[in-house]
Amino acid sequence: MLQLPKTCYIGLALSALATPAAASEMFVSDSPWMLGDWGGTRSELLEKGYDFTLGYTGEMGSNLHGGYDHDRTARYSDQFTFGSHLDLDKILGWQDAEFQLTITERHGDNISNDRINDPRVGGFTSAQEVWGRGETWRLTQMWIKQKYFDGALDVKFGRFGEGEDFNSFPCDFQNLAFCGSQVGNWVGGIWYNWPVSQWALRVRYNLSDTLYTQVGVFEQNPSNLESGNGFKLSGSGTQGAVIPVELVWTPRIQGLKGEYRAGYYYSNAKAQDVLKDSNGQPAALSGAAYRSSSSKHGMWLGAQQQVTSLASDQSRGLSLFANATVHDKKTNAIDNYVQAGLVYTGPFDARAKDDIGFALARVHVNPAYRKNARLANQAAGLYDYDNPGFLPVQDTEYSAELYYGIHLADWLTVRPNLQYIRHPGGVSQVDGALVGGLKIQSSF
Repeated sequence: MLQLPKTCYIGLALSALATPAAASEMFVSDSPWMLGDWGGTRSELLEKGYDFTLGYTGEMGSNLHGGYDHDRTARYSDQFTFGSHLDLDKILGWQDAEFQLTITERHGDNISNDRINDPRVGGFTSAQEVWGRGETWRLTQMWIKQKYFDGALDVKFGRFGEGEDFNSFPCDFQNLAFCGSQVGNWVGGIWYNWPVSQWALRVRYNLSDTLYTQVGVFEQNPSNLESGNGFKLSGSGTQGAVIPVELVWTPRIQGLKGEYRAGYYYSNAKAQDVLKDSNGQPAALSGAAYRSSSSKHGMWLGAQQQVTSLASDQSRGLSLFANATVHDKKTNAIDNYVQAGLVYTGPFDARAKDDIGFALARVHVNPAYRKNARLANQAAGLYDYDNPGFLPVQDTEYSAELYYGIHLADWLTVRPNLQYIRHPGGVSQVDGALVGGLKIQSSF
């Protein structure tokens, strides 16, 4: 039987008993922190430029029906986040400068790995997005940011991931197909999302109050993905650089917030072809090594727009979103991805901070990648899907998620959800899977 961490039970029980009181007290529903304001110390530190945070995200997933393995069970994975943000203007008199340090720790298990997806090839999405990149401690952020020319120019340097600034997207859904920077989900070998960090430089220029452009240079170093290198600072193992460029528009349309992104990434590191050898023949048949390309590239589009609001509270209303990515067909398993959905905040007057979300996604496999799998099976004389040595041929995976976010306190949100994955991992022989989930987000 699934055992939830004691932290979750304690937080849920105390939140139910919480009543409005002074923000300095613990477990108060209108405080941003579960442990309160430490007798006013937190507010004093914040006023002086010191902001310390401790966050927790926990996710449960259960295979209610279908999937690769029909034996029902439940899995739990979670993440602790320890952060500090320093306003260097207030602390050192360093005008328009900030410093961020964040350490994360992940552990647990993922229902997608062996119950939803065929383990021989794995999957594309994940029913528990917080799982991944190893059960380990990591230095996730260590950067300094400086603004120039009255804030028009913004320069950030240190260790962080691409998705922090480029192709950014919120992470309220539990399925990975609707959470965070999607480029990192489909070219994860070169684009490292949270909690992995690498040496990076990001330069942003504000063209107007609602329009900015930015460019980055990120170290492409696969050794940063290894569990034992969570605090690695050296550049050993670097293969090249990922260079993203993006244009971001943040208008207010009839007073309602929007965000529109268009970007392109380029990697100058060598990338392996998904099908051919150096002679242009299928490597699965020739037995020769797959040829390498001198680069890898792709692009993305993203849109978020609030479309309705209440006259009494503009934060309540309907918001729509959509994201799409396109990738290099020579070197990438996924050639394109599309996603769309909606979120309604404040569905009831008595639950003004609750939210409802629904989204659909489609992940499409590169035809050359599929052909390579078929040829590999042909070369091995394997044609039966049930043969353990057979390499399942992957095509298109579809995902959907519906959640209801219960705002129990300003420091605690619980989101029960239902997910449906058709052709998990793009394998048509795997039954469509219904997953029951629960996402807990809390700030101590």
